Amino acid sequence: MSEGTELGRYLRARRARITPEEVGLPAGAGIRRTPGLRREELATLAGVSVDYYTRLERGRETNPSPAVVDALSRALRLCEDAHERLHDLAELASGRYTQPQPTTEHTVRESVLRMLEAVRPLPAYVVSRYNHALAANPAARRLMPGLWDWPPEQRNLTRYLFLHPVGRTLYQPWEENVTKSVAHLRAVGGADPESPELAALVGELLLNSPDFARIWARYDVGERGGGSKTFAHPKVGMMTLTYEVMTLARTGGQRLVVYQAPPGTADEAAMLRLEPAARAVAGPSGQEGERT
Repeated sequence: MSEGTELGRYLRARRARITPEEVGLPAGAGIRRTPGLRREELATLAGVSVDYYTRLERGRETNPSPAVVDALSRALRLCEDAHERLHDLAELASGRYTQPQPTTEHTVRESVLRMLEAVRPLPAYVVSRYNHALAANPAARRLMPGLWDWPPEQRNLTRYLFLHPVGRTLYQPWEENVTKSVAHLRAVGGADPESPELAALVGELLLNSPDFARIWARYDVGERGGGSKTFAHPKVGMMTLTYEVMTLARTGGQRLVVYQAPPGTADEAAMLRLEPAARAVAGPSGQEGERT
């Protein structure tokens, strides 16, 4: 077992990514044995003693005040999501964290399934807190070839990105997309750090994907919002689509993701080729869904 707490591991990982020059400190002479900032440098920037900070990293101090957490966040130059993650880990280390109640987060409401049909021909799907694909309309199934051929319990978008041969080529650039997906897992994991589902997924990917292990160790944190993605799709070719992410109420973290493209563009034409011709006979997209 690795030393210390998850809070300590997070602090070490983030400290290693900050150079002295970034925070206005001289690099010093000779070769630095420590990647990033030394403990004493970060402690000085945060206004805490070196001994106190060392005990935080090693898990011997487990009750930092919110003011100390904020000071460490500023010293580490954390973004908003990473700052919230640091507070979550401090709560967890102190024992003040309250375990969320179990939810039916893999059950998609009928009203949401009807929404997936209502937005056609736009590709749309529903994912769980930990990126498990729960339901999709026909265009969304065709957007991610091979994902829906997996058994329902394996249909996870992060798993698809790292372990499916199409998933490793579909999203361009691949490294940027998988980094964001892993950062999302880090962010939502702070809300339920004891989740068996998350532990099983991370354990599988650490074992089977050196790329995942490398990116997971960076401790990047970021919630997924809207944006754009470029696809090198094996059937319809290159296209860049914008997407919106909407959190569904009373679902334990389910999100509805809808893609679109500007009207009259080549991107829209490629996207529309994902929609099957026999739309009139298609019913609401159930959670098991059709295979593509």
